[in-house]
Amino acid sequence: MAKVLMKGNEALGEAAVRAGCRFFFGYPITPQSELPHYLAQRLPEVGGLFLQAESEVAAINMVYGAAGAGARVMTSSSSVGISLKMEGISYIAGAELPCVIVNVVRGGPGLGGIQPAQSDYFQAVKGGGHGDYHLLVLAPASVQEMVDLMAKAFDLADKYRNPVMVLADGILGQMMEPVEFPAEILQEFPAKPWATDGAKGRRPNLINSLYLQPEKLEEHNHRLFDKYRQMQEQETISENYHTDDAEVVVTAYGSTARIVKAAVDLARTEGIKAGLFRPVTLYPFPKQEINLACARAKRVLVVEMSMGQMIEDVKLSLNCRLPVSFYGRVGGMVPTARAVYNEIAALAQQGGEKA
Repeated sequence: MAKVLMKGNEALGEAAVRAGCRFFFGYPITPQSELPHYLAQRLPEVGGLFLQAESEVAAINMVYGAAGAGARVMTSSSSVGISLKMEGISYIAGAELPCVIVNVVRGGPGLGGIQPAQSDYFQAVKGGGHGDYHLLVLAPASVQEMVDLMAKAFDLADKYRNPVMVLADGILGQMMEPVEFPAEILQEFPAKPWATDGAKGRRPNLINSLYLQPEKLEEHNHRLFDKYRQMQEQETISENYHTDDAEVVVTAYGSTARIVKAAVDLARTEGIKAGLFRPVTLYPFPKQEINLACARAKRVLVVEMSMGQMIEDVKLSLNCRLPVSFYGRVGGMVPTARAVYNEIAALAQQGGEKA
């Protein structure tokens, strides 16, 4: 199939349709509104249903219902809208229902602004709502990767009976790039014998996240975390760029990683052995892979559009064996390649000395 030029949000919508998504429930909010707008036109063309709910709270509970019936379903929002969905997301995780949730992140806290940010990292990878649970979290760095990861998101959701979040930002959602889609729209999916799709010659299925007996709830929590451990063993994805001999390894994800890649190139032209480690799965975080990427490193720099959130997972993954520094921009401000290069150069001068 020939490549087409598409805005990131619209490419996410088309990729979802081609991955077999037939139900979308959401509510408009900048900077992700092009995604529901696209699906409002596209889903009816393939026999699907688009519904703009009266609120984000209503939308996530509609997702719960469609997922429980066995449908491939998704919702999307931006930051403050995701916060409103958190109670329902915890219910969905507790009931072990597969769905895809897109967060095109904007600045915060509070209403914040409509410019890009990465300050929802904690909310995404630590659960975000009440109780002990995790989402699988995928962080694309290009419009093409948004397309590629959307199909993977639905497959992982079905495989683990778990909600999957695609964590993008306002840059990726609004930028236009050439993309290539799968040639065919998926029609066949894994069987879901647990779904509430009518008791046809069998006992009715029950979907529930309420356990009044503490022993049963504890057992349920342990079973969920056995599933999360399986994710950690099998589902990590990452990218290495010039890390083989890197003495300064920069860790970044999403659109920020593209800026860092340019900074690494600049550092290399100046004789500085710099590299980029980019986690694609933010949960599970690629712990083993980052240790391999930092095998020759003397220092690590974490770059985020936040006040520093992923840096905690980097430090924990490295078991604090290397000095880890941070550079961030917030409030919708975007780091420049030159500014990141300056941070790399300063760390290279310090060598392996403790900060």
